[in-house]
Amino acid sequence: MAKRKAAGTPRVRLSTGLQVGSYVKVADNSGARLVQIIAVKGYKGRLNRVPPASVGDMVIVTVKKGTAQLRKQIMPAIVVRQAKPYRRENGDWIQFEDNAVVITNPAGDPRGNEARGPVAREAVSRWPRIGTISSKVV
Repeated sequence: MAKRKAAGTPRVRLSTGLQVGSYVKVADNSGARLVQIIAVKGYKGRLNRVPPASVGDMVIVTVKKGTAQLRKQIMPAIVVRQAKPYRRENGDWIQFEDNAVVITNPAGDPRGNEARGPVAREAVSRWPRIGTISSKVV
């Protein structure tokens, strides 16, 4: 029997710049400042292989620095910037100064109401609600 495709926009193949265990800045005003990636949603890979993540992927993070209510909490987030260069379909190479995520709920709606810094177009096209809180889409 054939598998069904996931609902929503399809995942675009990008160079993966993050992996499980990476410490990442938080680009929104949810109260968290630094998080650690502990899982990548939807990754099915080889045994003992460290799951990679790139721009637009949903990851599960734990808050390392932030407000007392958020510290040690586990929550989903969307990767909006990565420092490793990746190639767009039109041939341009994009690279950011840092790695950053936006804290969301499991449905992909952001917890904060403002995203600081630039946000990748790939993340906005896959998660449209992130585009509403971002000031600059690159």
